[in-house]
Amino acid sequence: MAAAGAGLTEVGSEADNTAITFSLKDEDHTLGNALRYILNKDPRVAFCGYSVPHPSEQRVNVRVQTTGESARTVFKSALSDLAVLCNHVKAAFEKAVEEHKAEQGVEPIEVDEESD
Repeated sequence: MAAAGAGLTEVGSEADNTAITFSLKDEDHTLGNALRYILNKDPRVAFCGYSVPHPSEQRVNVRVQTTGESARTVFKSALSDLAVLCNHVKAAFEKAVEEHKAEQGVEPIEVDEESD
């Protein structure tokens, strides 16, 4: 078992870097299922699945097996792809909210940032 980051642990064989289980601390089905979806769309992935060990444990385990490339590289790529997707969804949502406000004639609320 090798530590990879603050809330990330990798479990796998040092001899075979194409199959690794990544254990993400303080995460749940939301991130696990999103990563599984992104990883399964990648042609370099032979198998991907995730599990939450126990409902009271804030941890998700993501298993990645690749067709030859490093599982760590593929996992990092999936994280980047997911971040891009989330940023796109956020921008599309914010645009839709602004368009809706404009259609409804809603004026923006001015908020004074200074507090006495």
